[in-house]
Order: sequence, then structure tokens, then C-alpha cells
Amino acid sequence: MAVFLASALALAAQDFRSWARQLEARGVRVSAGIWDAGTGKVLERHQDDLALVPASTTKVVSTYALLKTLKPDFTLETEVWGDLQDGVVRGDLTFKGDGDPLLTSERVWLLVQSLRKLGVQRITGGIRLDQSAFDAQKEPQGWENTTADTLPTVLALSVNFNRDEAGKLVPDPERQSREVIQRLLQEAGIAVEGRGAASEPPRKLLGWASPPLRAMVLDINKWSNNFMIEMLVRKYGAGSWPRGVKRIQEFYRTAFNLGPEVIQITDGSGLSKENRLSARTLAIILRGAYHDFEVGPEFVSSLKVIGGEPWKLKKKDANLTRRVRVKTGHLDRVISLAGYLQTLDGQARVFAIVLNGPCGDDDVWDQVSRWAN
Repeated sequence: MAVFLASALALAAQDFRSWARQLEARGVRVSAGIWDAGTGKVLERHQDDLALVPASTTKVVSTYALLKTLKPDFTLETEVWGDLQDGVVRGDLTFKGDGDPLLTSERVWLLVQSLRKLGVQRITGGIRLDQSAFDAQKEPQGWENTTADTLPTVLALSVNFNRDEAGKLVPDPERQSREVIQRLLQEAGIAVEGRGAASEPPRKLLGWASPPLRAMVLDINKWSNNFMIEMLVRKYGAGSWPRGVKRIQEFYRTAFNLGPEVIQITDGSGLSKENRLSARTLAIILRGAYHDFEVGPEFVSSLKVIGGEPWKLKKKDANLTRRVRVKTGHLDRVISLAGYLQTLDGQARVFAIVLNGPCGDDDVWDQVSRWAN
């Protein structure tokens, strides 16, 4: 039995080496490895310290840092200000954004119902948006060479992810936000007259809380939502992308002894092709999250469950069903996976694969299938 097991392990190792070498022969750069989740022992690795473009597996880095420092119950508050007298807002009704990335039409409707309960019946002025919580920077470093229709516009107050009903980015997100808010007010019977100034200084009428961070991180990682994580990174930096990114890097320097030379990121989503992460760096963070009683359960549950929920199996291997939790990443000539898998005998593993070059999904899922089986 011992001889058979040793032979099987040797064959598996050979398969892994062959997989990596074949990819490299095609011009693909490879950083990959698998580790025991409990002990941290490396089981197989190839160039695991090689920092490559990670695509959306960058979200592993950003979402865990946010959960750990802000905590899962953290919320953001959109404020509503106006001069309310006897049911009439005299002058403008101002919505002050705080970076809530889930301010959808449905949640704006609920906010409007709360304004009705306050007694708001009419607004003599118009709808004003206060975007001052974020600075004027339009995009972070590294988005210059990324496809324009994938780049989210990130403002402190944004409605419906700054996309239209067809899911396309709108050219004037502030106009869309104002129009959605005004339409929902009018549908609720609150007239917006667009004239008249306030007679008294405006006061805070309402604070509208976002869903908790744990719910937002779940949406970010399961759906790889670039807009949501970039909103939160800007908020994390008090309105500044560079400060948000630096704060993430400082977290990893302090908590994991991973300096900025290892956490090489310029955004939180992975759209930047200037980001560089290795398989080993991703695995260190994943293993740390796995053993973090405080926020680890929220982080692990935010990952895609392959073969479960709405996710189909990338690899036609029924044995993978519900045994792989993963964050995927895709850019032009970039495929990455980072997450956890359970072996057939119930052992938990941490793994990461980052490929840069002419590669496809089969290249990563073939190896994950071998590891799992």
C-alpha cells in the first residue's frame, strides 16, 4: 500500500510538472501551487513566487483587507438634506453620497418611502447630488490600456451601478442618478417643482444605510463586481484611490508581513494590468482568511461555489461539484484562479494559479481537477 501511494504521489507530481512545462512551451508564464490548509505545507508548486498580472483574483486581496479592518457589519450612509417646513422642502433636496455601491432603484424607492413618512409632500427646488466625499480622480493608475466599456465610473453617489437598463455604462451617471431619484419621488406623490430657494439652512432629514459589508463582499466576489469594490476602495481611502490602495498595502504589511513589493496593486478590482501578485502571495492570504474566526467565514462564503449556486462546472468533472470555492480572474491573455478545494478524503487545500500568455479556462481547470481527484 505504501509503495502504491508513493507511486501515485510521484505520478501526480510529474503530471503537475508536465502541465506547467507544456504551458511554458506555449509561451505562457506560470505561477501556481497548492498547500495544505491546516499546516501550510506546500504540496506542489511551480514558480509560486513569480508575480504576474492577477486579473480579478486581486479581489481576494482587497475584500479580505476590507472585511478585516472595517468588520462585516460596516455600512455606509447616504444622507438627505433639505429645509423641510410643514411638508414642503423649500429649495433643493440634496442627496449626499458616501460611496454606497448598492444604491439601486429598489433601495432608492425605500428611501423615498422613508421621506414620505417624514411628511415630505413637495419640493420647491430640484434634486442636487453632493459628490464631495470622493476626490475628482476619474480612474486609478493602470486603467489606461483597459477596454473602455468595462471601466466603471465611480462617484460618491451612484444609482444602479451607473448603468442603464441594458447594463451598459451611461455617459452621464450624475444625470441618470438625478432622473431616477426624481422619478421615484414623483411616483410616490412628492412633487419636484424645480424653482424656489430655501428660506433656512438645510438640515439632515434622513440617513440611509447601505447593506452590511458582508453582503457587499458576497456580491463582489461571487459576481466579480468591479464597480462595487472600487467604490469601497475609494471610501477606504477617504475618497482617494491612491490612499485606499495604500491602506490595503499597509494592512498586509502589518498583518502578514507582506510589503508593497509583494502586494503590487494599483486598484481593488484587478482591471489594472499594472497589478502583480504571485500564487504564493494569494495562498498566504487565503490561508490566513481560512483560519480567521472573526471574518473568515464571511470571506470564504463570498467565493464562487463551483457546481453549486448558479455556477456551472468549467471542467466536466462531477467530482468537483461543491468541492471548489474560488475567485476567478480573466483579462486579455490572463487566466487566474485562487481559492479552496476539498480532496476526496475530506482534506482542505489552498491553491492558486496565475497564467499570463496565450491560455484558456481548460488550462487551469484541468489542473484543479487533478488536484481534487
